[in-house]
Parts: sequence; C-alpha cells; structure tokens
Amino acid sequence: MKRRFLHSKLHKATITSTNIDYEGSCLIDISILNAAKILPFEKIDIYNVTNGERLSTYAIPGPADSGEICANGACCHKINPKDEVIICSYVDLSVDEYENHKPRVLYLNDKNEIVDRGDIKVKLA
Repeated sequence: MKRRFLHSKLHKATITSTNIDYEGSCLIDISILNAAKILPFEKIDIYNVTNGERLSTYAIPGPADSGEICANGACCHKINPKDEVIICSYVDLSVDEYENHKPRVLYLNDKNEIVDRGDIKVKLA
C-alpha cells in the first residue's frame, strides 16, 4: 500500500505576476524548481496565504535566477500579484520508502530568494 507524503514545499513564496490569457499552470524560476526538486510539468498545489484560496496546477520552468513566480490561466481568479503562497508537491511512498524520505522545504523571502533550506526527517513511531 502506498500513501501520499509531502515531497517539496516552497514556503511563503511571492507571486510576481499573473497571466490570465495563458492556458494554465504556474511559471516558477527554474533555479527554485531545481532547489526544491520539483520537475517541470509536475503537479503542484498552491495555498494562498493572503486570501485562503487553494488550487492544483502544474509547474513550468521560468528564467533562472529571476525569482519569477507567475500564476497563469484560470488560477488568476484565485491569485494576485504580491500574494504570499505556499507551493507543495507530493509523492506516493510505501512504508519502506517513507522510512528514508526527507521532504525538501525551502523558505523564501519576498523577492523569492531562498533564505533557508529545511529538510525534514520524520521517524516512524
């Protein structure tokens, strides 16, 4: 049996722009994606700290070292520029896989610069 666990988290990222005319997704600076171990086109959940909205979409790579995080398409109805968000990806693991699993957590400042990396290791009780 597999269960779903946190894989990666971008904590308190800031939305830099929105583009409602784009077909969908969330553009994220490829340097941030790489540091978070989120792959292009991987499903992500976005939790809007500013207004409480939640949504699922997928990540697309943006220009390296730009700090850009752009919400595209329909999610623009739930996210605005300068909103503070948490972006997460998840992974399905067996109990054996979970024992060695460490989620990648990146803490970002308001310019989407990585200010801390917190890899979490949880022991089974």
